[in-house]
Amino acid sequence: MFNFTVGPVMSDPDIIEVANHSTPYFRTPEFSEIMKENEALVLKFFNAPENSRCIFLTASGTGAMESCVMNVLNDQDKVIVINGGSFGYRFVELCQLHNRNYTEVRCEFGKQLKREQLKGLEDHTAFLVNMHETSSGVLYDMKMISEFCKENGILLIIDAISAFLSDELDMDELGASAVITGSQKALAVQPGISLVVLAPKALERIYNNEEVCMYLSMKEALKNGERGQTPFTPAVTILLQINRRLRTINQGRVQQERTNIASVAEDFRNNIKDLPFEFVSESPSNAVTCLRPIHGGAKEIVRILKDEYQIWVCPNGGELADEVFRIGHIGYITKEVNKKLIDALHDLNRRGLL
Repeated sequence: MFNFTVGPVMSDPDIIEVANHSTPYFRTPEFSEIMKENEALVLKFFNAPENSRCIFLTASGTGAMESCVMNVLNDQDKVIVINGGSFGYRFVELCQLHNRNYTEVRCEFGKQLKREQLKGLEDHTAFLVNMHETSSGVLYDMKMISEFCKENGILLIIDAISAFLSDELDMDELGASAVITGSQKALAVQPGISLVVLAPKALERIYNNEEVCMYLSMKEALKNGERGQTPFTPAVTILLQINRRLRTINQGRVQQERTNIASVAEDFRNNIKDLPFEFVSESPSNAVTCLRPIHGGAKEIVRILKDEYQIWVCPNGGELADEVFRIGHIGYITKEVNKKLIDALHDLNRRGLL
């Protein structure tokens, strides 16, 4: 089975091998050293500002999103939330649930955020954005967003769950205070760990805000992280996989990872231009391509690829379930693997099924 979803993704056999052993006990000096190395490498790869920290939560990316809303923000904030799809709406839901004062800025599905949409919001204190809205494939203009936040002294919190390692991301350059990613995306290990990189501005807020939760407490995660540990039992094996993956990236550099992912994405897009699809995103991320079949039937295409070709692609939910589907370009995918999906789609077209 070939997996072209956006997460969980296919892993390098070397990473899979880590999970072939019993999970070790983790309250040890050896595990603490691994966790300290994990933090140092993540901070390096994000180009985090000096004195930043990284915490590791045993949770999906949504857990990290919720932790940011609870721990970094407070009820005095006025929050801008960009909603261009299901993951932007998730930030809206989290702000509603935790009684954050927010302004929702809606973007048409697959369309870029425009600077004029932020007019009149200069008095806000925080900005929540999914750098890459995974449901549509759109990559937002982070330079423009960063400039707006810097000009107005607004705290920038970025969900880079599917953008990290796929697209250009320099935390210090963007002036971001918190950035989120997850284990099962371009890190390409098993799901279950989310990472949050916290710059000094976010750290100050966390320490000054009242404690509002236990399991997702950033104060506790930071405190335990000083000794290379977590407050509660973490997903130990996944953290060991992350360590091996980070070490591999460190040997070849982050830019090489981005170049490889971009090359796979470009190869796929160039080789299906003759097929009856529309590209949904006007500014696509390297991580995923969102396609709209001109003749409809997205759900059936997803089903046929799975049942007849043993290829998983990513369906969309809700009203768009039969309108669009997505192809992921992250994980253990080469151009040779890419060709299997490209050939399958051309075969579907020859059979009159597109």
